[in-house]
Amino acid sequence: MKKLLLTIMVVLAGALTANAQKFALVDMEYILKNVPAYERANEQLNQVSKKWEGEIQALLNEVETLYKKYQSESVFLSDAQKTKAEEAIVAKEKEASELKKKYFGAEGELFKKRQSLMSPIQDEIYNAVKDICDKKGFQLVLDRASGGSIIFASPKIDISDEVLQRLGYSN
Repeated sequence: MKKLLLTIMVVLAGALTANAQKFALVDMEYILKNVPAYERANEQLNQVSKKWEGEIQALLNEVETLYKKYQSESVFLSDAQKTKAEEAIVAKEKEASELKKKYFGAEGELFKKRQSLMSPIQDEIYNAVKDICDKKGFQLVLDRASGGSIIFASPKIDISDEVLQRLGYSN
């Protein structure tokens, strides 16, 4: 009876380990820092962002100038002229707000530009990770950089360098 029970336990343990899933980790921050195309894309985004911020700031400066002019001349203006000046100030503020939304809104130009520049890089990394997983039999890959709940992971299961090699950036 003991032998039968022991045999069943050994068979069950063998079955459980045969179905064990293989895991791997990647560090996306590390990978992206070592991909020159990502750095170039970030630089392009920063330049475009600064340019657009400059345009918006120029409009806000115009608003401030109009407001100061209005304050200094309001004593001499008729009600109709005051209303016209106030409407001009509000229109400039609205124009600046709309431009900010156009460039930096949730579906704005910066978002679209980021998507167009980053998607090919992300797709390339994803395909490299997928190829490595297919070859090594990994069922799950976690991102160490965004996985705040990973307390400890063995460096042996980190495939970040393999991903970089697959992309052609040996480290």
